[in-house]
Amino acid sequence: MQLYLPIAEVSVNAIALVGIGGIVGFLSGLFGVGGGFLITPLLFFIGIPPAVAVATGSNQVVASSISGVLAQLKRKAVDFRMGAVLLGGGLIGSSVGIWVFRKLSAAGQVDLFVQLSYVLFLGVVGLMMLQESLRALARSRKPGAPIRRAHVHTWVHGMPLKMKFRTSGLYISVIPPLVIGAFIGFLSAVMGVGGGFIMVPAMIYLLGMPTKVVIGTSLFQIIFTTAFTTVMHAVSSQTVDLMLALLLILGGVVGAQFGARVGVKLRAEQLRILLALLVLAVCARVAFDLVMTPEEFYSITAGRLP
Repeated sequence: MQLYLPIAEVSVNAIALVGIGGIVGFLSGLFGVGGGFLITPLLFFIGIPPAVAVATGSNQVVASSISGVLAQLKRKAVDFRMGAVLLGGGLIGSSVGIWVFRKLSAAGQVDLFVQLSYVLFLGVVGLMMLQESLRALARSRKPGAPIRRAHVHTWVHGMPLKMKFRTSGLYISVIPPLVIGAFIGFLSAVMGVGGGFIMVPAMIYLLGMPTKVVIGTSLFQIIFTTAFTTVMHAVSSQTVDLMLALLLILGGVVGAQFGARVGVKLRAEQLRILLALLVLAVCARVAFDLVMTPEEFYSITAGRLP
């Protein structure tokens, strides 16, 4: 069933959009990521303009993250205090990112910037996650191998302004979570991602949070940061397509519940390996689109007047 999207100004298959939302929602509940790193490139691939894909994709990230958090709350796996600190940084970073996005759009460079950002961040993070996850899996399979402690003191734990995070069992400075949150907020604004693909490994390896509370806490922060980003995009550049958002949300909310159920049955090392492979696959596809010869060498679009 073909459906015309007024803001994106293209016709797409409505069933395909619901399916994309469902897949991304499933991954959100499974891995604890918002799914924006996947949904934005998928929207590129079916012909949605990058500016609209980035701004509208955030709506689906919000919906699937809410659904995922509700599933995690049942298991009491959300650190609200840590989530609040991450959110504080996220709102600051998102505000800066919106400003950068507007400048890039005015210069006509937003498409290239978004694609290059995906290749860079997904490639680096995916390789690091895969390497560490394979090592952890290998250690767990060796009988008598030394077990790595989940809580290891590093330079992060020596910074000032410390706070207790009882759910995570941590007593660390609020500075690292604020910086991580700000960086994720910036990426959310300029790439249309929830940032879970960076936040999850950062919370595990940098902050030393236990895996069981990382997913729920990550989704909690993603909800409010991406919601703020969506509103700012709608106000500043009018690139949020509500019809597109509703179809993505419809599939995303259902998919997240199934993902959360499947995630309980998998080990933490297995989840991280699967997420790393998925991140690298998306990175490879975006990189391929950057270097392949386009079907049309020129395109003419009507821009909005300031």
